[in-house]
Amino acid sequence: MLLLFVGIVVVTGFAAVLAAVLDAGPDSPDSEVFFEDPVADMAFQLVGIAIGIPVVLWGARYLGRRPAGTVSSVLGRLRWKWLGLCAAVAVPMIIVQFGIMIAWTWGEESAEPAGDGFPGWTAFLVSLAVLGALVPFQAAAEEYVFRGWLVQVIGRAVRSPWPAVVIASLLFALAHGFGELSGFILLFYSALWWGWLVIRTGGLEAVITMHAANNLLAFGLAAGFGELASTETAADAPWQAMAVEFVFAPLYCLVMARIADRKGVARVSPGEGPRAGAGTELAAGAGPAAAVGPGLAASHASTPGPASGPAAAPAYGPEPVPAPEPVPGPEPAPESGSGPERAPGPGAGPAPESGPEPAPGSRVEP
Repeated sequence: MLLLFVGIVVVTGFAAVLAAVLDAGPDSPDSEVFFEDPVADMAFQLVGIAIGIPVVLWGARYLGRRPAGTVSSVLGRLRWKWLGLCAAVAVPMIIVQFGIMIAWTWGEESAEPAGDGFPGWTAFLVSLAVLGALVPFQAAAEEYVFRGWLVQVIGRAVRSPWPAVVIASLLFALAHGFGELSGFILLFYSALWWGWLVIRTGGLEAVITMHAANNLLAFGLAAGFGELASTETAADAPWQAMAVEFVFAPLYCLVMARIADRKGVARVSPGEGPRAGAGTELAAGAGPAAAVGPGLAASHASTPGPASGPAAAPAYGPEPVPAPEPVPGPEPAPESGSGPERAPGPGAGPAPESGPEPAPGSRVEP
């Protein structure tokens, strides 16, 4: 948490200094922004949040003493193929959701654009380029902090993940500020479903894509209407947005959980017990040795031990001289422990270990 705070302060301080050096700040000294240009100011805000990704990964590796990728998924990495499939579902679904909300609130005074209007194609395309480059990192950073690292840290103290999901969802809603009650409920409700989806699919990919699609469309519309300078957040969402979210949040999560089952997306780490729904994503890089868990296969493979098997070569020294091939002749009596197993019977038993050899034709007592 201290590193996150320091990272935000560093980015904010750099923005303030840069705005002063370039004389690009706002005219009013009481303004809450650093740059008069809303695109530049929004860019630094997004970078200030995106700093959470390297901070979380570094903290997991050097403070949590575990692979940084374990924050991303149960396989210790982002599963890019699965992330792309999630995006193919999330993007059209969020477009439909926004369309329903806009149609519902069309004509209401509270839904009318309050910005400066369309800024022109050049400014609009520049805004889209900046947003397209930075918003995915900003959305992913929030997921890494609230649905990844925070849930894992709290989950170490309890047997069930659900208390951690509830606490992290509450903090996620509060982090967006205090606005309308409908906005707070919307954020908390969505965060609960997204927390469930992370556990259900074993990774952050599905929630990163939905979060990024939502923010890209929201910021894109704001850029088109000249509202990037607005200080409103999702916490200020109206009750219509909350009502639409009540339907689309579980719809998306249940659809992605169903697809994850059909695609065999891993839900638990290799070696963590029964892998319900584990399949293609788990099979990649998880063979017989990987089934015992990360690190164990390597430790066992490096442990020295005697070689065994007919093809085993000596660890050192000259190669053994091969035994001469037997001369064809009468088949000798089988020795103890060699040849096919036979049921014991009269006269069967091991040859005597020592003693004089019997004379030809004499009878040896068993």
